[in-house]
Amino acid sequence: MIAQLYALYKREVLKLFRSRYMWLMIIAQPVMWIIFFGNSLAGLPSAFLTQFLGVGSYLSYMLPGMVSITVMTTGMFSSMSLVFDRRMGYLKRVLATPTPKAAVFLAKALGAATRGLLTVPVILAVGALLGVHYSINPASLLLWVAALVAAGVGFAGLFTALTVNTSDFHAPGVVNNFITMPLMFTSTALFPRQFFPEWLRAISAVNPLTYLTELGRDAVTYGTPPDATAFIYLAAFSAAATAAALVIVERLLTAD
Repeated sequence: MIAQLYALYKREVLKLFRSRYMWLMIIAQPVMWIIFFGNSLAGLPSAFLTQFLGVGSYLSYMLPGMVSITVMTTGMFSSMSLVFDRRMGYLKRVLATPTPKAAVFLAKALGAATRGLLTVPVILAVGALLGVHYSINPASLLLWVAALVAAGVGFAGLFTALTVNTSDFHAPGVVNNFITMPLMFTSTALFPRQFFPEWLRAISAVNPLTYLTELGRDAVTYGTPPDATAFIYLAAFSAAATAAALVIVERLLTAD
């Protein structure tokens, strides 16, 4: 299985590097969010920002959240890519070989995680150009990178599990919008939890995007030691989503 997984993963990476439109799609959205939404609260008093966000600018607070959102949305592309391969007949050729269905899914998931990781330095560089000053804790940074990989695979598993048996190009986008929007706005990616009503705080407390964002803030915003509990929770989410996806893919993935 390792050889087939490597070959399929290599294809995913090569598709990324050969397509300028893929890069535009991956990078343009978070950059526009950073430039426009990230500066929309620039007029808030610095005392307010320091008290409630722990930093002097909203953009500094939001950037790790933007990285988390980007990793989540790139996971969505893995399910879209699977539908595309089915429609183009590529999946039929792959499944006609001894390649395990698990290798097909894992290659897509690892490809999604790779795309998410490649956008991180771009987002952080844009933030630096806009005046963000980072406070980096090396141990937290290493844990955050590991968490980004785990989250990328986990979100890919979640999206794939829900769309694995469709050949409709529109289905992944429709289904995934019902997931990405609630996850984004019930996490702490954009706003601190203390502003939420009680029911929203309860959802935020179990939202994996919250834990991924907080690990990022520990790593590059506050420069604090890593939160092992947050990483364990995120790793558990990734393991559960991946395991569920593997079971569903084995049962439902077909070439037609």
